[in-house]
Amino acid sequence: MPQPNQIAPAQLARLVGLPDAPAILDVRLPEDLASDPRLIPGSFLMPHTACDPAPTRLLGRRAVVVCARGRKLSEGVAALLRTQGIAAEVLEGGSTAWAAADLPMVPLAALPASNLWVTRHRPKVDRIACPWLIRRFVDPAARFLYVAPAEVAAVAERFGGTPFDIESAFFTHRDDRCSFDTMIEIFGLSTPALERLATVVRAADTDRHDLAPQAAGLLALSVGLSRQYRDDLEQLAAGMILYDALFRWARDGFEEGHDWPAGRPA
Repeated sequence: MPQPNQIAPAQLARLVGLPDAPAILDVRLPEDLASDPRLIPGSFLMPHTACDPAPTRLLGRRAVVVCARGRKLSEGVAALLRTQGIAAEVLEGGSTAWAAADLPMVPLAALPASNLWVTRHRPKVDRIACPWLIRRFVDPAARFLYVAPAEVAAVAERFGGTPFDIESAFFTHRDDRCSFDTMIEIFGLSTPALERLATVVRAADTDRHDLAPQAAGLLALSVGLSRQYRDDLEQLAAGMILYDALFRWARDGFEEGHDWPAGRPA
């Protein structure tokens, strides 16, 4: 049972991916990181010596501190953050306990060098779903450039970004799978909820609505958003809310139906 100012891996796992998820600081020492070069989804690396003063990205937010075993390093950093007014907790058992629970972890080798991503402008499905996945599970600080299709690769090269959802990119469609599927695989994010959501995204993005009945609705909403917003970043902001709701459906509500009036004959 977690002690005061601790959170269990299973409890944190229920928060990862939500819009109000805590900031997750990984303060492992280099030798601990070398022995398991993976991160809890949505976390970011920070030396324990860089927490006083606290980074601005933590101000006004709840935080969870992760070290290898949830002992002196994370306890010290969390306590230090609390002196600065940040509600900070320690992950019980650290990254070792998280891995032992077989919870998803993102390989460090899969992470791009930059937080800048580049794709085609006027997004519909994949180019909103992928940014949602990245911000919620890979890099909360990720930025997205929507540019003319012919310029995606060149812009990514010139500005040090990562291109996605174009034919020549690493993060793109593979066989009958879409870019969202590719990112789930590469980032080690395969969970029942995300796989369920991926099926809907794939069905909507590739016009294969036989894969999931929800695909027609997702496509309709995606087209509607693209018509409603001329600014791609404003559309992304609205789309984040849409995919937050779809994730909660895929995680908690996929078995729920709705009928009115109740009890009417079939």
